[in-house]
Amino acid sequence: MRFRVLLSVALATTALAWAPTVTAQERTRALSQNAVAQAAEQHPLVVAQFGGEENATRSAYVRNVGSRIASQTNIAGGGSAFRITTLNSPVVNAFAVPGGYLYVTRQLLGLMNDEAELASVLGHEAGHIAARHSRERRNANILSQVLAGLAGVVTGSGQIAQIAAQGAQMWTLSYSRSQELESDELGVRYLAAAGYDPAASPAFLASLGAWSDLESRLQGREGDQRAAPSWARTHPLSAERVSRAAQEAQQTGVAGQGQHNRDQYLAMIDGMIFDDDPAQGVIEGRDFIHPQLRLAFTAPQGFGIQNSTSAVAVIGNGGQAQFSTAAYSGNLDAYIDQVFRSLTGGQGQLGYSRPQRTTINGLNAAYSSARAQTQQGVLDVGVIAYEFDSGHAYHFVTITPAGSGAGPFSGMLESVRRISAQEAAAVRPRILRIVTVGANDTIDSLAGRMAYPTYQRERFLVLNGLADDSGLRPGQKVKLVVYGNRS
Repeated sequence: MRFRVLLSVALATTALAWAPTVTAQERTRALSQNAVAQAAEQHPLVVAQFGGEENATRSAYVRNVGSRIASQTNIAGGGSAFRITTLNSPVVNAFAVPGGYLYVTRQLLGLMNDEAELASVLGHEAGHIAARHSRERRNANILSQVLAGLAGVVTGSGQIAQIAAQGAQMWTLSYSRSQELESDELGVRYLAAAGYDPAASPAFLASLGAWSDLESRLQGREGDQRAAPSWARTHPLSAERVSRAAQEAQQTGVAGQGQHNRDQYLAMIDGMIFDDDPAQGVIEGRDFIHPQLRLAFTAPQGFGIQNSTSAVAVIGNGGQAQFSTAAYSGNLDAYIDQVFRSLTGGQGQLGYSRPQRTTINGLNAAYSSARAQTQQGVLDVGVIAYEFDSGHAYHFVTITPAGSGAGPFSGMLESVRRISAQEAAAVRPRILRIVTVGANDTIDSLAGRMAYPTYQRERFLVLNGLADDSGLRPGQKVKLVVYGNRS
């Protein structure tokens, strides 16, 4: 979270004997120029919202793979018609927008174990474009789809209820079950036609499912869909979906064949930041710590925390809160008024109570609340603002059921604090390191080197796409998440 107010703001294709059958519906077509123009206009804001573009070398690698896989689609211009961007985001996600723009986050790259798995995700997203799935989705405005969730701006009381109900989803609309299955099928076919092993698709879907389950366990929220990684929410995972993808791979006749390019891929992600970039703040258990802004707070027990460049969302069964910033003139009352106005997109005003002043951990603060009537029911909306200095303030917006007030967020609202220079200096990035298994290495010995206090074995297995009873062999390369140097 960088806390800026954004809304003011050569890989050769290997031919295989198998090739997909092109139906009449899949004949070559050009992308809509209107969609291309809109995507190009909004692309800089999308990139900014997701932490900027990743390392240039990694981004070029991903573009090459994306171009190779996109060349198998029915889009005129093949790979050159698509723009593929790697985002510096700690959220597990990939998405496509009309106009041929494909995005993948570095966190999702970190979960992949070879180039074929990367190609499978990019092929799936390209499949959404090729099949024109966006035409069947509501809200054609891409920016509102991508930025609305955590930007702290909603378009009316109905949107407030939607945020409360859905949590901080990764701002891209979900596809239907049939659309997901169709894109899986297309992605598998693109993989085979591009010379990759099509079995990489079901393998990675299974890995994503395992990661989703682990994330829910880590947050103590098993079975809560809102705890799942964003790619799992916008592209729902299921055993049926993995099974269908495996069947599609078998039907190509080349499952288990084709390229994986594992060593090249692992070399590409070696040294990449995993989880949060300290420049955007980090999540450590229930704590959010921003070393550059020198602030921290603690989320309620059992609530999930999601970080973006413009806000931090805290999500749980008792409500949702968002921590962000806005322009500050030195007047906390005016600041709170500005935040409430942003919640309605400037269309009307919530009738909020007169701000009350207080002091929290040595910070001047003010708070107010309003009641919002929505299609889903009545909600309490609270705003509490904290003055860090004469030119900077930060705030929480809380959304809870009517009558709850701050509800489960009371302790969190009182936990906002400045951190010392020593605390800030202690924050270190987690990075991926590729290591070679030695003769005496075991799963437990390697997992013990992971930069986490809990669930080390489980994290190691999921990160490397291994089953609990998997064996390691000397010379095998695996991924570890370790602490990197302080910036």
